[in-house]
Amino acid sequence: MRKKTWIWLLLTAVTVVLVVGVTGFVQFKGRAVTEQAELFVGSHATYEEVVDSLMPRMRHRAAFHRYARRIDLPETFKAGHYVLKPGMSVIEVARMLKLGLQTPVRVTINNVRTPAQLAEKLARQLDADSAALLRVVTSDRVARELGFDSVTLFSMFIPDTYELWWTTTPEELVRRMKQEYDRFWTPVRDAKRKRSGLSRLEVMTLASIVYEETRKTDEMPRIAGVYINRLRRGIPLQADPTVKYAMQDFTLRRILHRHLKTQSPYNTYIHRGLPPSPICMPGKNAIDAVLDFEQHDYIFFCARPTFDGYHNFARTLREHNANARAYAAELNRRKIR
Repeated sequence: MRKKTWIWLLLTAVTVVLVVGVTGFVQFKGRAVTEQAELFVGSHATYEEVVDSLMPRMRHRAAFHRYARRIDLPETFKAGHYVLKPGMSVIEVARMLKLGLQTPVRVTINNVRTPAQLAEKLARQLDADSAALLRVVTSDRVARELGFDSVTLFSMFIPDTYELWWTTTPEELVRRMKQEYDRFWTPVRDAKRKRSGLSRLEVMTLASIVYEETRKTDEMPRIAGVYINRLRRGIPLQADPTVKYAMQDFTLRRILHRHLKTQSPYNTYIHRGLPPSPICMPGKNAIDAVLDFEQHDYIFFCARPTFDGYHNFARTLREHNANARAYAAELNRRKIR
């Protein structure tokens, strides 16, 4: 009887050990994540904040806390953007946070007119505040290191979607954009640029004007050709978008004579040639339109009164004035002030 009791106790103990072992194995190495989810850990986040964001997305939470303490995760977790994938275990999640095994984020840069707008747009996509970003994108020191100045550094940003670490610092970002800028200026593009007689900065500046004049890609080379003709003949560009930029009022729908008197180096009604720097971040289509500008003898253009986004082009001031009157009449009819 005693022997049977002893055997029963032994079997019970072995069973308990096996159950505990299997349970522990499942909890530590089993499926802790059931659905894919993103986790953003900011550079100023506390461990408690990380856990609060993480726990609703996980099973085996007690096991996670035990393993986290074992590897000193509360003191060593890394900021970053993490993707929790179905099937990940407690151990995999904890080690991912400890080692900083981030997943890149896709950062889109486009449709901005000023460095301040650029900083704000980037701050919404990276773990950096807009003030820190603005300081770097307007920094004399950083600009000089990259071959620009604080005014022209903005021309270095090529609109696109880039894969970056969410924790990329402002200076790391600007240096990455310099690499993308150098990659964009291929030997083919540089050869086309020389045909226009413009520098890279001048191409970007003219492209920004073209981009603000029209979003019609098929018309961009013709508009670029008008401005090239004016530059070559020494005629003021008289580009309305530069007046809006000079006034920093991008809501204007109609440029009036009083607006043309705005004192600014960006006002091409007052100053001949191109402005000191781009008036927006032009799309690649506008940049390539300047490089592939259409050769013609037009020196004027005016928006069509049909408001279809296209323009009427003219070789003489007489033709242009007729086009301008037709457009102004339509503005009046629509009561656009």
